[in-house]
Amino acid sequence: MKIGLIAWLGLAASLLSPPILAQTALGQQEALQWLQRVAGAAQTLSYSGTFVYRNGSQSETSRIVHVVSEGNQMEKLEVLDGSPREIIRFNDEVKCYLPESRLVIIEQRSTRRAFPALSPASLAGLGEYYVIRQGRRARIAGHDSQIIRLEPRDAWRYGHQFWVDLKTGLLLKADLFDERGGSLESLAFTELRIGAPTHPDALKSSFPDATGTKDAWRVRQARSREMRDDSQWLFRVELPGFRRQAAMRRSIEQTATKEAHEVLHWVFSDGLAAVSVFINPLSPQAGPVVAEAQSLGAISVVKRVIDGHQIVVMGDVPPAAAKRFAEGIEVRAK
Repeated sequence: MKIGLIAWLGLAASLLSPPILAQTALGQQEALQWLQRVAGAAQTLSYSGTFVYRNGSQSETSRIVHVVSEGNQMEKLEVLDGSPREIIRFNDEVKCYLPESRLVIIEQRSTRRAFPALSPASLAGLGEYYVIRQGRRARIAGHDSQIIRLEPRDAWRYGHQFWVDLKTGLLLKADLFDERGGSLESLAFTELRIGAPTHPDALKSSFPDATGTKDAWRVRQARSREMRDDSQWLFRVELPGFRRQAAMRRSIEQTATKEAHEVLHWVFSDGLAAVSVFINPLSPQAGPVVAEAQSLGAISVVKRVIDGHQIVVMGDVPPAAAKRFAEGIEVRAK
């Protein structure tokens, strides 16, 4: 999922003042039940709408159509600002259209986590790593919602706040905030229809000739296969609560040349935050690669070079968490 936030501090202060938040164990259990509704709603409901992503002074508007029919999930995500981009999904097959580059990337994905979805992984154990509170009710995009706030118990994760539709459990808005309570990024529907009929054309690509012969778009196949535990890489330092969700070998093939480039990819998550690790061999022709760390809004990125391989650790976690995780990656002794 893309993540970014803006500091609507006045609104946050009014919604999150301590007197309105449930503090009891019963309140936490009720809040967890709301999160469980969120985890299922985005997978079982048909909906369409427009949402805005904010990160500091930057914002981006997208339109989404999601249809569940006869056991299949179909989705179209279209970015409306800046460079045109479009993602079409049918179950696990995802096609990403980049018209300015005249490029289509086709990939099979076994895991998906994008607004307004919420990973169902490890929801039951979230209370060990977050203080979960049920807040007041608010109105988002014309829908009444319940506010759920999760405050981290340690320095290895950010806080979250969710606005959940009262009737359906669909996630209407999500905020990510730092240790000082400042907003790092925000995703929110500005217009939303739930359960309304959708015309089949709404799910079709705006670029019907992209995968054909007309005007010759480039097509890249991105394939992945599950990786066994006997990889040459060890993760010596783990972040509390982050468990491995996936380990795969990903290769991207360009149809014209049939050349493929393989990258190892691991995903770790505590049920809310996620950390991805990418490892790929450096080409002998490649120039010097410098270790570095940077933050892109809520995303922390750390790069290292070990034994002729580049390691990239990135996730919606504090910089110290990404750095700690990256420094614990080692080559397995032969």
